[in-house]
Amino acid sequence: MDLISGPRQLRRGGSSSSPSWIHHPLSGRGSWLVARGVIRHQLPSGTYQGLALALALFPHGVELVPVCLVTIQLPTNDPRGCNRDYWMRGMPMPAAQDASGLRACLERDGFVVVRGIVSGAALEELRQASRTVEELGRSGQWPHVRTVGKQFPPWAYSPDKGIWGVQHLMDPQLPGHQVFTRQYFSEATLSIVRELLQCTDEELVMELFNMLVRPDGGDFELRWHRDDIPAEATAEEEMARLRRPAFHAQYNLALWEDESLVLVPGSHKRPRTDAERHADPFDRALPGQVAVRLGPGDVAFYNNNILHRGVYDSAKDRVTLHGSVGHAAGGELRARNVLQHGVGRFVARVDLSTLGDEERRRADEMRARLVRLGGQSGAVGYSLQG
Repeated sequence: MDLISGPRQLRRGGSSSSPSWIHHPLSGRGSWLVARGVIRHQLPSGTYQGLALALALFPHGVELVPVCLVTIQLPTNDPRGCNRDYWMRGMPMPAAQDASGLRACLERDGFVVVRGIVSGAALEELRQASRTVEELGRSGQWPHVRTVGKQFPPWAYSPDKGIWGVQHLMDPQLPGHQVFTRQYFSEATLSIVRELLQCTDEELVMELFNMLVRPDGGDFELRWHRDDIPAEATAEEEMARLRRPAFHAQYNLALWEDESLVLVPGSHKRPRTDAERHADPFDRALPGQVAVRLGPGDVAFYNNNILHRGVYDSAKDRVTLHGSVGHAAGGELRARNVLQHGVGRFVARVDLSTLGDEERRRADEMRARLVRLGGQSGAVGYSLQG
């Protein structure tokens, strides 16, 4: 085995004199570790192993302790810098990304993956709340669902068709809504959103928080689409929309392993190619496509006008929280995307009482901006049909 001395494999653009630093929660203590990944050996197939060391904050002082043995896999099939799978397994944040690089990844590729923003007790709490919600949706006791066979809103519960999603996780009539509300408005999520949107708390807008689940009655697939640009749009019409700022951060937060999101990196900045325009709507091998692979607690942020689809396996359990946060400058660009889902029915009643003082203040202002958006927009209709 070859000994390697530098941390270049840990961080894009790094050097042997500037090792990567990774934040790691000290389980059960509410403290934080600052960990240094020390690469020791190169293994076959582009895999590296090493020991993660950390400065641990204890009541009696500070100690340098080993955290875990970590493995870094460098895949050969993805040349796109920060979205290569350079993740340190066993650590909650990706070693290949720091906060300042996330926006560059999103702008270039149209998506960016952040590993392990939720873990431990918080992840288990979300899983338990989601199990209840999923059961209510499948049984018809919660009528706000996504129905198998229909890709876009509006949906209506149909017991003979089954569901592939549950809507309105922050509705106070839904059991467990407090758990989802805390997650949606958490600093762990919104700190990433601020970086991606390059904005302050005062510009954030509450949008959507829903859940995607295993489809009933067989596999289900979504066709290739952009969320707010119809398939019939000309290249000029596509670019007229794509040139405008996105003004949103849409994301999938996986509670279990998930690779259902398939997209074409970079397609958020250009019109469809001839091959894409004339492909079968459910083509399983579009040139350049990537399946976004998420582990429990991982989140993928993506531009909702990237060319993408969903592929849902009925034999594999799936619970993925599907959310979005807006920018106040989005105005009418975001109004239809958000309001077509019917959030106006309950937004004023979202329960913020379990949030901390600062998070509650921020959340209340985010909600107020959404209410103003609804009041200014009138009837918005639906972005897509089918």
